[in-house]
Amino acid sequence: MATTRQILEQPQSPFIQRIKSSGNISINGSSMIDDKEEELSQSAFALFKAKEDEIERRKMEVKDRVQTKLGLAEEATRRLAEIREELEALTDPMRKEISAIRKRVDAINRELKPLGQSCQRKEREFKEALEAYNEKNKEKAIFVSKLVELVTESEKLRMTKLEELSKSIEISLR
Repeated sequence: MATTRQILEQPQSPFIQRIKSSGNISINGSSMIDDKEEELSQSAFALFKAKEDEIERRKMEVKDRVQTKLGLAEEATRRLAEIREELEALTDPMRKEISAIRKRVDAINRELKPLGQSCQRKEREFKEALEAYNEKNKEKAIFVSKLVELVTESEKLRMTKLEELSKSIEISLR
């Protein structure tokens, strides 16, 4: 703890400065100065005590405010935890349904992949078969036209032969 002299020497409030300046007035007789110093030290001590009490009171106020804020923060934390639990409970049924649907989609995708590959393979085979069919159809058309030509030529030749034979029969019958 500070001595009276240290307290008086510290620059504090205007009140203390007034007390200090009033003690510097020279008065005849040392007992008056001692009384003044005693009075000054008592008032400085009272002022110091008042300041200590004010600090203590403010400290308690701050402590109370901090406790209040902590209580509010704890309450808010508790409410947030309850809200989080409610949200998790709320989304849980949806998660199960979504998960089930996703599993079905994944299973269907796994089934579709080989089917798609099979479809592509069969499409290629179909295109190849169609090309082969068209080729054979063209070849057939070529041969049919050749056949028609040959048959036509053959008929002409036979007709020509028949006419020659017919002429030769007529000549021999005459």
